[in-house]
Amino acid sequence: MTRVVVLGAAGRMGRMLVQAVHAMEGAHLAGAVVRPGSSLLGADIGEICGLGKIGVTATGALADSGDFDVVIDFTSPDTTMEALSFCVEHNKAIVIGTTGFDKQQLAAIKRHANAIALVYAENYSTGVNLSLNLLATAARALGDAGFDIEITEAHHRHKVDAPSGTALMMGRAVAGALGRDLERCGVFSRVGQCGPRSSEEIGFSVIRGGDIVGEHTVTFAAEGERIEITHKASSRMTFANGAVRAALWAAQQPAGYYDMQDMLGLKSKAE
Repeated sequence: MTRVVVLGAAGRMGRMLVQAVHAMEGAHLAGAVVRPGSSLLGADIGEICGLGKIGVTATGALADSGDFDVVIDFTSPDTTMEALSFCVEHNKAIVIGTTGFDKQQLAAIKRHANAIALVYAENYSTGVNLSLNLLATAARALGDAGFDIEITEAHHRHKVDAPSGTALMMGRAVAGALGRDLERCGVFSRVGQCGPRSSEEIGFSVIRGGDIVGEHTVTFAAEGERIEITHKASSRMTFANGAVRAALWAAQQPAGYYDMQDMLGLKSKAE
């Protein structure tokens, strides 16, 4: 039985993660961390998450969670970096679903993976990760054959980063298949007299509104035809279940930097 701690357990995604850990065979919810000073401290996390009492108390820090094997973290960059340092110090695996890291934080995440098993992905959906393979295949066939590439993503009004981590994953998959650098060819804003697009660029468009869970479309558009590869999520439980599966897998791995492509056995195909 793999002992799992969920960070941000009282949040929108955190509650889903608690439910997913509680329901998944082979997983045991060993702890649930909420914000320090939260009015929920000391409450049974099962009651907070609609499960009834399950005997796990909400705490304000990882250090108060007791013994565990792996952390699942979908919080904020600063909170994630603190949790990562704790995991390295105590030799615990971690699954990171937080997005919005800066370059220095991303470098630190990769550096810490030398000490512990670390899974980092912008999206834990099996369907999204399969779509990366489809996108790479399409890009190799179409990207240099007169097809322009545009990525459109939509999320709920509360999402704080843009473009989404998933949109960037898709952009990197397409750019990598074409031998391009997304930092150079990615276009994230078009305003005013910006002129015609170049054949090399990969454009991004962002929609924020309502309660949209997550929708991503990559369009390959040429004269006379258009191909679209789309993934739509209707429930965050899709991501929660994928993250818990990744946690069970990570707890059995040696130190290293992994993603969902590794966990699903898709890496060689994607590359």
